[in-house]
Amino acid sequence: MGTLKIQGRYLSEADLAEIGALRAQYPQWPRYRLSLALAERWQWRNEAGQLKDMAARTLLSKLSARGLIDLPPPRPRTPRKIPRVHPSSPGPPPSAICGALDLIRPLKLGLVDSLPSRRRAALLLEQFHYRGFRGAVGENVQYLAYDACGRQVAVMVFGAAAWKLASRDQFIGWSPSQRAAQFSRIANQQRFLVLPWVQMPHLASHLLAQATRRLSQDWQHRYGHPIWLVESFADAERFKATTYKAAGWLHLGETTGRTRQDRHHRIQVPIKTIWVKPLHPRFRQLLVPHETTGGSP
Repeated sequence: MGTLKIQGRYLSEADLAEIGALRAQYPQWPRYRLSLALAERWQWRNEAGQLKDMAARTLLSKLSARGLIDLPPPRPRTPRKIPRVHPSSPGPPPSAICGALDLIRPLKLGLVDSLPSRRRAALLLEQFHYRGFRGAVGENVQYLAYDACGRQVAVMVFGAAAWKLASRDQFIGWSPSQRAAQFSRIANQQRFLVLPWVQMPHLASHLLAQATRRLSQDWQHRYGHPIWLVESFADAERFKATTYKAAGWLHLGETTGRTRQDRHHRIQVPIKTIWVKPLHPRFRQLLVPHETTGGSP
C-alpha cells in the first residue's frame, strides 16, 4: 500500500499499524474513545489548539469502509429531540415588535456559546424557520440578536460552506487543490431567522451587516483561524433576497436544482439564488495565496 490521503492527512502503513495496535490493546473501546486517543497520539489539533477527534472519527470510518482497519460496530443512535413550543404552551405570546428600526436600536448580537443559549437558538429555529433545525455540525458560529430592551429578535447560524459550487469557485478563482487547502476560510450562512412577531423594515439587512463585520474575528477566537468569504442560498420561490442586496452581498447566479446525491439527475429540489460577501478587500489573494489573481478584488 502506498501513502494514502484521507481527511486531509497522509497515512502510511505504519500509521495503519498504529491504529490496529491501539484497537487490539483496547478492544472494548467504542469508536469515539478510539478517535479521541488517536487525535491525542497524533496531536491532531485545529488552529485553536482543540483536538480534532471528530475528524479522527471520520478518518477511521473511511478507513473501515475501505477494509483497511477493523472498527467496533457503531452504537445505536438515539434520535435527537429538540423540544417544541406549541401555541397552547402556558404564558402569554410575545408582544409584537414593529415600527421604525431606530425605536429598538442599538441592536446587539450575542454569541451562542453556552448550552442554554444553544438550546434557545435551536428551539427558535426548529419552531419558526421553514427548514427547521437539527443542530450545527463542525465549525460554526451562531448569534442571537437582541434589541435595546433585551428582547430576542433574530437568530443566525454560520457553518460549513458547500464543498463544490461552480459559480463561487469561479468567482474566487481557485483550483480544486487550492480549495481543499483553504476551504476552512469560507463559511455558509445556514440559517437566518427574524422572529415572526418582529415586523420592522431594514432590520434583517442591518443585522446581516452587523454579523459579517464581526464574523471573522469571532471565528478566529473560537477556532484559531479567520473567515475571508461568506456564502448563502435563498430559495428563489420564497424570497426576493432584498436583505442580501441591501447588505452589500453579491449575486452569483442560481443553483441547478439538484443535490450532490443526484447522480442520475432525478432528484428535483428548489432552485436557490447564490450570494457571497467578501470579508476582506484582499480575499482572493488570501484564499489563493500562491497565485496572482490579476487585479484588486
